[in-house]
Amino acid sequence: MGRAQMKYAIVAIDYFTKWVETEILAIITEKKTTDFIRRNIVYRFGIPHAIIVDHEKQFDNNKFRCWCSELGMNLMFASPTHPQANEQVEATNKTIKKALKTKLDDKKGNWVDELPEVLWACRTTSRTAIGETPFSLSFGFEAIIPAEIGIPTYRITNFQEKKNYEALNLNLDLLEEKREESHIRVAVYQQRIARYYNKKVKARRFMEGDLVLRMVTLATRKPGEGAFGPSWEGPYKVIEAVRPGTYRLRHLDGRMISKPWNADMLKKYHP
Repeated sequence: MGRAQMKYAIVAIDYFTKWVETEILAIITEKKTTDFIRRNIVYRFGIPHAIIVDHEKQFDNNKFRCWCSELGMNLMFASPTHPQANEQVEATNKTIKKALKTKLDDKKGNWVDELPEVLWACRTTSRTAIGETPFSLSFGFEAIIPAEIGIPTYRITNFQEKKNYEALNLNLDLLEEKREESHIRVAVYQQRIARYYNKKVKARRFMEGDLVLRMVTLATRKPGEGAFGPSWEGPYKVIEAVRPGTYRLRHLDGRMISKPWNADMLKKYHP
């Protein structure tokens, strides 16, 4: 729980430029999510071709579907079997949470005040996949960040209004070319990552009696810990392999865990 009873953050990201928009909420409703998309996306960047959402009620309802249809937006849903399958925004969520954890230490409730600074860092940091910052791909030029004022850079010390105006117009003319180059970089980057992953990936296998840690999920997270709690819990003991890659666990005091767990959500515990 943060300041003013705020405890949720809705996050949207443009798939190509990686530009992130967020809004802090005390409660989540269809009206609030619709207003967020209207203010932060439609009124700022225009109507998107498609929007991918999860199956929560604020998105999966007739009123929201009709609103998207009226604007000509294709409303798409992530897989029902894996509601967090929108990996682009999930990766961004992890980046934001990691940055907030680092800045907050034990004062987790201050995340509301620190979120804008973390969001600015996400927008002005160069991404390996696209080779540019989300800010430059969105607006055609790099933003001036506070560090350039503390230690003046060339464009600060040699600023000339007329030349700056001409350079901005030139950047806008070249923006589409820059985006095409980034699109090619993304394709090459994805192929390189796929080759590296396929070569290095190793299936996790556990033996009966092994001690393991289990990844914390929304269902297993302790009340009050929130998104900034620990990522792993345990240890637990492996009882049997239900099928390849799936294991049944129990607590160290002998209590059984009802559902089997996939090996991807487990890792060996080393005391």
